[in-house]
Amino acid sequence: MHQEEPMNEHYSDEEDMNRILAGLQDIDYQGMKVIVTGGSGFLGSWMCETLLGKGADVICLDNYASGRPENTDHLLDHPGFTRIIHDISEPFDPECPVDLVCHLASRAGPLEFEHYPIQILKSNTLGTMHALGIAKKYNARFLFTSTSEIYGEAEVFPTPETYRGNVNTLGIRGCYDEAKRAGEAYCMAYHRQHKLDVRIVRIFNTYGPRMRSDGLYGRVIPRFLDQARKNLPITIFGDGSQTRSFCYVTDQVTGLLKLAGYDGINGAVVNIGNPLEMSVLSLAKKIIEITDSKSEISYHPLPPDDPSRRFPDISKAAKVLKWEPRVDLEYGLRAMIEAS
Repeated sequence: MHQEEPMNEHYSDEEDMNRILAGLQDIDYQGMKVIVTGGSGFLGSWMCETLLGKGADVICLDNYASGRPENTDHLLDHPGFTRIIHDISEPFDPECPVDLVCHLASRAGPLEFEHYPIQILKSNTLGTMHALGIAKKYNARFLFTSTSEIYGEAEVFPTPETYRGNVNTLGIRGCYDEAKRAGEAYCMAYHRQHKLDVRIVRIFNTYGPRMRSDGLYGRVIPRFLDQARKNLPITIFGDGSQTRSFCYVTDQVTGLLKLAGYDGINGAVVNIGNPLEMSVLSLAKKIIEITDSKSEISYHPLPPDDPSRRFPDISKAAKVLKWEPRVDLEYGLRAMIEAS
């Protein structure tokens, strides 16, 4: 896997955006009209900005349940950008032709599963149905951002798209896992019954600038970085031996828009993530080292159904999309520190 050269002394969004655009030279979005649900979220805002950079007009929908307006405030003066406050679990009609619908709207922080299960279920079931309805009405292509969570406590590693999952429907994570699985089923139903052009991406852990560390969001990298820079205890659930893989945002957005943009892959389901597995404890130690922190490790009980291992088989993405991650973890962590 190619690794990037060390980042420049000072991070800028522009450098990361140029990296994404360079990876999309063979994809044409010029003149397209695109809806991005959850468009002011972490990933959604990068998607909106990239699509504008590729010449598309973008309608950003977000109710700010987990997205933040400041993520897209800098796009408001762009003539091709429209931002609308809307909850996609309620019907929406853009009342204009649309070429592509990217459905990213959903709370996704692990600590949110306990507090907002109904909203999570609605955005990924009713929300997916409404977003698919827009695509059907205007004969638009549809991209659904699913998740590695649909694999649950996987038993095959690295985990391929053919693995059907091992999920506890009644568990605390069931609101997210099962809603995303239902969302995939909705996509394939519209594909089979209405001949809709759909693409499903199963996203593995992604990180980068604009990612929240506050409240119940609970994503591990921004939480660890925030704690380390404040010299607070690094909170690890369990003994830290559980593993994850971490994909930098520029790699993730490049993969998403390759999947959305290529012709001839209607109905495709593709893992997008970094295949390099590491333990959560190793991540914590790496962040303490990079930040020169005085933080110590603080161990807490492991939440129910927390998967013990998770990392993707990306051979399908490499073959179909000619995609692989290019940014290593140290670059990404330092970029997040510089950007904050």
